[in-house]
Amino acid sequence: MSKQESGINLDAVPSGDGCVECLKSGGWWFHLRRCAECGHVGCCDSSPHQHASKHFHATGHPVIANFEPDDRWLYDYRTGDAFYGPELQPPLFHPLDQPTPGPKGKVPKNWEDLLS
Repeated sequence: MSKQESGINLDAVPSGDGCVECLKSGGWWFHLRRCAECGHVGCCDSSPHQHASKHFHATGHPVIANFEPDDRWLYDYRTGDAFYGPELQPPLFHPLDQPTPGPKGKVPKNWEDLLS
């Protein structure tokens, strides 16, 4: 299977330290996911806006990687399977001083009530 067919591009770098769309709109996220094909960083499906899944539906890029420092798994939207795969280009997770949820100063006090 080619890199393009697999949905993993080992040359792609992360688009930034946080969810691209949330940062642009002044929003917040719970956890971050990174597109393994292009590096887009979006928020997870438990986040209010679910930008990582929206990126998949808009682009067809099927594989995301956890962008949190706790675990280095990947997930394939096509199959619904999580798996361990090749190591992507660094950084592999957001900066350690960035809070979860984040970003600092944007998370509402009742954030737990707002998660899906």
